[in-house]
Amino acid sequence: MIFIKTIANTLKVFMLFTGFTILFYYAIMWVNLEYQEMRRYDEPEGAALKVTNMVSAERENWMNRLFFFYVNGE
Repeated sequence: MIFIKTIANTLKVFMLFTGFTILFYYAIMWVNLEYQEMRRYDEPEGAALKVTNMVSAERENWMNRLFFFYVNGE
């Protein structure tokens, strides 16, 4: 009797795990399909602002460059 209950509980856990795995797989596939249709590289519309600032190239000596390397790990 205990053996049958153990097998029944094991099958319940296996079925739940399999069911949730399949559900998760199809949810991920649906999200992927939704974002695949998005065109990410279009020009922005509306009141978009450019966030980069071009800085003029300064001539740096090797000491400043070495210090920058040690501080930032570049």
